Amino acid sequence: MAPGMSRPRAAGRPFPLTVLGHYLLLLRRHPLPTKAVTSGILSALGNFLAQVIEKRGKKEKCSQSLELSGPLRYAIYGFLFTGPLSHFFYWYMEQLIPPAVPFAVVRRLLLDRLVFAPVFLLLFFFVMNLLEGQNMAAFSKKMRTGYWKALKMNWKVWTPIQFININYVPVQFRVLFANLVALFWYAYLASLRK
Repeated sequence: MAPGMSRPRAAGRPFPLTVLGHYLLLLRRHPLPTKAVTSGILSALGNFLAQVIEKRGKKEKCSQSLELSGPLRYAIYGFLFTGPLSHFFYWYMEQLIPPAVPFAVVRRLLLDRLVFAPVFLLLFFFVMNLLEGQNMAAFSKKMRTGYWKALKMNWKVWTPIQFININYVPVQFRVLFANLVALFWYAYLASLRK
């Protein structure tokens, strides 16, 4: 191949496999930015999904009144908080509680469920309040009316998912795995916060 020419896509290689190959390369070379961008995109899609579900429930046309600021807020949150914080949390967990430690499975799950989840959910409510331009009184009200309900639902939904994620999914894929599940979780949170 002549210098400066790009390598053509492998003949017959399906497009999804090409995209996956590029994603894996980016994940290996630039793990933090890749996880941040992925989290931003999937978080925005989760909010978009919540709006579509809500519109269908009200029998409205989806294309007429979808709010673009919601997916934008979720993209910002995913990019600045979900991706980076999850990346470092999973890395730190590997250092703090290696798989060989006695009761590592239980200890990891307790760390995630009793420390990370409550703090992360609190941060979610706080940042979303700021991104919506709301004051502290609105934040306090949302905390009183929605936080405990959301945390209980988080424990119900995410405990088995995180058990699998933190104990069986390779560390480099944990943020992606959680982001894919979070598509539906963010749809739930968006509907809860209204």
